[in-house]
Amino acid sequence: MEVFGLKNCDTCRKAMKALPEAQLRDVRIDGVPADVMAQAHAQFGNKLVNTRSTTWRGLSEIERAGDPAELLKTHPALMKRPLIKAGDRLFLGWTAQTEEEVRAAL
Repeated sequence: MEVFGLKNCDTCRKAMKALPEAQLRDVRIDGVPADVMAQAHAQFGNKLVNTRSTTWRGLSEIERAGDPAELLKTHPALMKRPLIKAGDRLFLGWTAQTEEEVRAAL
C-alpha cells in the first residue's frame, strides 16, 4: 500500500498512523507515477486538485483554468491529500469512511 502526500501534512500523518504498513511517497520529492496519476485523474477528475490550498490561491486565472493533470505535474502540492493506493484501488482524502473502505480493500 502506498500513500501519496506530503510528509509534513497533518492529514497524511493521520493516515500513516492508522496504516502503519503503508509507505509514504512524498509528492514533492518522489512525485506520483504517471499510471497512478492517470488512474486518479480518471477516477476523481477535478476533485484531485485542492482548491483551498495556498498554492492554488497563488495561481493566475489562466493557470487555474488549465488541465488538472498538468497542474499537478507542475505543482505537486496542489493534490488533495492523501491519495492512497491499495492494490488496484485508489482512495482520496482521509475520513473515517475512507479508512473503513481502505481496510476493506486489503
